[in-house]
Formats: sequence, C-alpha cells, structure tokens
Amino acid sequence: MVTITRLFDFPYYQKEKYNKQDALVTKQNGVWEKTSTDEYIAKANAISRGLLKMGVQKDQKIALITSNNRTEWHIMDIGVLQTGAQTVPIYPTISADDYEYILNHSESSYVFVSDEEVFNKVMEIKDKVSSLKEVYSFNKIAGCKNWTEVVDLGKDESNQPEVEALKDSIKTDDMATIIYTSGTTGRPKGVMLSHQNIVSNVLNSATRIPFEAGNSVALSFLPICHIFERMILYLYQYYGVSVYFGESIEKISDNLKEVRPTVMTAVPRLLEKVYDKIYTKGAELTGIKKKLFFWAIDLGLRYEPYGANGAWYEFQLSIARKLIFSKWKEGLGGNLDLMVSGSAALQTRLSRVFAAAEIPVMEGYGLSETSPVIAVNDQRNKGFRVGTVGKIIPNVEVKIAADGEILCKGPNVMLGYFKDPEKTAEAIIDGYFHTGDIGEIDKDGFLKITDRKKEMFKTSGGKYIAPQMIENMMKQSRFIEQIMVIGEGEKMPAAFIQPNFEFVKEWAKIHKIQVGKTNEEIVTNEKVIERIQEEINEINKKFGHWEQVKRFELTPDVWSIEGGHLTPTLKLKRKIVKEIYKGLYDKIYIHN
Repeated sequence: MVTITRLFDFPYYQKEKYNKQDALVTKQNGVWEKTSTDEYIAKANAISRGLLKMGVQKDQKIALITSNNRTEWHIMDIGVLQTGAQTVPIYPTISADDYEYILNHSESSYVFVSDEEVFNKVMEIKDKVSSLKEVYSFNKIAGCKNWTEVVDLGKDESNQPEVEALKDSIKTDDMATIIYTSGTTGRPKGVMLSHQNIVSNVLNSATRIPFEAGNSVALSFLPICHIFERMILYLYQYYGVSVYFGESIEKISDNLKEVRPTVMTAVPRLLEKVYDKIYTKGAELTGIKKKLFFWAIDLGLRYEPYGANGAWYEFQLSIARKLIFSKWKEGLGGNLDLMVSGSAALQTRLSRVFAAAEIPVMEGYGLSETSPVIAVNDQRNKGFRVGTVGKIIPNVEVKIAADGEILCKGPNVMLGYFKDPEKTAEAIIDGYFHTGDIGEIDKDGFLKITDRKKEMFKTSGGKYIAPQMIENMMKQSRFIEQIMVIGEGEKMPAAFIQPNFEFVKEWAKIHKIQVGKTNEEIVTNEKVIERIQEEINEINKKFGHWEQVKRFELTPDVWSIEGGHLTPTLKLKRKIVKEIYKGLYDKIYIHN
C-alpha cells in the first residue's frame, strides 16, 4: 500500500489504485498521444537513472521551462525529484534578464526547455550563468540536445538500486522545488516548498473536490510553473483523473470540444472573456431568441445556491437551463461540471451566472508561499457561498490580524525564501505566514478577501482606498478591458483605463459613430470618452463619495505580460503601469 509523503509517490499511488491507460495526454502533430501510468513511471525512472549517470546529485537544481503543459514536464518532474535534486519551474514569458537572474540565483545546473523560442532566450544568457552545464529540449531543435538522450542514457537499469536508495533517503520535509514568484514589484523571490508542503495541500484540498475517482477527465492549460496548476495536477493523479494538456490559450475552444472535459482550472480573466464572448453572441440574436437569452442572463445574475431564491425562481431557472444555458455548456464541451478558479478575485456576477448555467466555478484562495490553497468553495454540504473563497481547508489555521491581514499557519506554509532569511523572517512570524491580503471570516466560516494590504492606499484627505474592489466592479462594464485605480497621497482617486477595443468598435458600428481605425484614434475620440464616463458614473454610485473615480485617462496600448503591464498570472504590475503612464498621471493630477 503506497503512502503518499513525497511528490514522487503520486504516480505509484495512481498505479496501485487506478493504473490508467490515459494518465497524461498531449497532442503531437494533430494526434492526442496517451501515456499510461506504467509508462509514466518507467520513463521517470529512466530519467532518474540518466541524471545520476550525468553526475546529478542530491540538492542540485534543474530548471524546467515550457510554453505549454505537456507529458514530458511531469516525467521530468518525478524523474528529478526521485534523485533528491530539486526542480525550478520558470515562466516562459518572462524576460531573458529574469531567466539570467533566476538561473544564477538558483544555481541551476541543467535547463529543460519546450521549444525553439524558449531555447533561444536561454541561449542569449547561457554564458552569464556559470552553474549551467547544458540545455535540453522536448521538441527537436537543431543545435540543442534532446531530452530523449537522458531517457536513452537511463535505459540501462543497472543503477536502479541507487535510485531506490535515494528515494528512500528523501524525507517529507526535504525541499522539493523552488518557485519564483512572478512579483508585482522588484526581483522575483524564490519560494522553497517541501514535499510535505505540497503533498499536505493536495490531500487536504482533495476532500473539497467532488471527483468521480478514476472516471473524470481534465483539460490542463494554466501555466504548470505556477503552483496552483501544479498542485491541481498532483491532485488529478491522486484521483485517477485522465489529464489532457491544452495546446494553447488560443486553441482552448477547440480543445474543449475535442476532449469534452469534466473539470478544468481557470483564472478570472479567462472566465470574463468566455462570458463576454457568450454575451456578444446573445446580443446578435433577434426577436424572441434575444428576449429569452437576456431573460436567462437576468435570472443567472440573481442566482443564489441551494434554492435560496424560492420555488418560482428554481422553476424559471430549470426552463432557462433547458433553452439557453445548455447551449453554453455544449460550447464548453458538454461535460464540464466543475471549474476551479484562483490567482485573482472572481467577479460575483460570473460566479452566479456560471453556477446558474450548471458550470459552477469554485473559487479558492492561496499563495505560492502556502502551496497554494488556504480556502476553497465546495458545492456539497452548503460549502459554496458567492462572493467568498470558501471555507478554510482541513489542518490549516487562519486568523485575522488586528489590521485585517490574513495570517496562515499549517503544513502548507513554505520553508522560506531561498537565500533570503531576512524576507523569510518578515513573512513568517511565530509560525504564521503574513499573506499581505485583507479579509474577514463570517459566522459560518467562509473567508472573504477584501483587498491587498500593499495595494490599499490613502488619499491626501486621509481616506483609505481599496483599489481591487473598485477595479473588479468597473471591469463589469463591457467597455473596460483593464483598469488601474490610482491616487495615493492625491486629493482623489482616478484611473488608467484600457478600453475593450473590439467591443468599442462593435458599439460604434451599431450606433453609426466614426471612432477611427487605430487604438490611438479610439482613445482620443470624444464620443468614446463620453460613453466610458457614463459607465464610470453609473458604477461610482456603488461606492462612497471618497472612493469614486473622479477622473480617468484611456491608454492606447493593450496591457500585456510582454508589455510589462501584467505578471504571468495576469495581475497588475502597479508600479510599472504607473511609470509607463507617467504622462497621463501628470495630466490627471499635476496639470489640473
């Protein structure tokens, strides 16, 4: 009987309990290629043997950088961990400078990359990383060693007893991985997570996920270098879920129809885009179909779980589900009955409308430093409440500090920041990790996040502003794609806004308004500015007078990871956005 205490125990547990033929599935040259549990374990062992023959030793660091989730990543992960070495997963989208910093800071000796784009970025800085011995690729790339060379090196099983001895020597509280936070400010910090940190988080979160063990199908596409998706993938292995790896964000729609998953993870930004797409299609309908569509949406936006709206509402909802919402579900593959959302706050309207459509989104909360889950919603046993991140998972303790900060203690709390005892001492005090988030726990035990402690600011009048709350409300407008509320130390809050350019063009076409062809023309168009002002005025009514956005400036560029506006998990890099739009900031506050 396999007892899971280290991360590499998961595939062996899966073999004992489910022994899947399609444990991990990746699309290669247009064909979904299945890897069985047996093959997964066999290849991971070959990697372990190959690495040992290459001279890899306990506590060495091996970096993994992949543009999309794939079977090879998991084989490498288990293969590396079995030797007592540690994995350093890195975001593919960060700059070459950040690659250089992370590889040097972690002292990585080998890098395994997915494709030519990542390979070229690594090669730019390879000579500046003295610890780096070699780069291998999963795809075939001219001039680059292929990962199959390590597998081939491990085909000779004579040193398997050495692998087994190393596995036996690895304790649950040994470090397994260093995850570099994408960081909204400054250099990324290396979060050291032990086997126990992540294993405990998987097992304690498992009680909240209503999987049909051995029969569920997952589509995985969120970055595997992020602990949220990685922990979920160990959880899938634990429950014998068949995991299909999405080709890319752009192909998610096709992949959903091909794979027809029962479960997937998502981030709020993606769910916003899905909803906007559905809404746009509905707006194009005519006559009775259009009326029915908006009637169903209106019902959905008033949704409360567990029949709280009464029998008449539930009767209407059953009709809406048959006529309208069933088509939404079909568009997402037809079988999707659970989405788990993390990394940022989910708008309550999305939580309501997707639950009404029988595609419930269970919002959770956590950080890289907490491996990551602290709390998560669960539809069973009245464990789902709209506007909260659910109840705290078992064996994890949360208390709210005097200033409202969420403090967390438990087996999921990181070992510390790599090579940074000072920052570790600032973050973990008396065993409690200080999350930097402000929240409250209601009488029924549901945790609600109200803002980021570091992001809250005071106006010159001494009033506190919680920008995230205002931004989430403003982003409900279809005219607003991205928004950042500013005004620290100033007399009033204001905002930078990136309009939803596609929607603005549609709106202009319907109303026969000339707004110009380029983004630059659109953001200076008086009619567009007036229309967005109307939206702001309407949403401002929901806030106290001191919190209302008094002025705004539209930005012509699309906010992106590449442009430096967003982190790889799509959070705002507030400091950088403020620097990028310094001219607009001055226009709001200095020239008025």
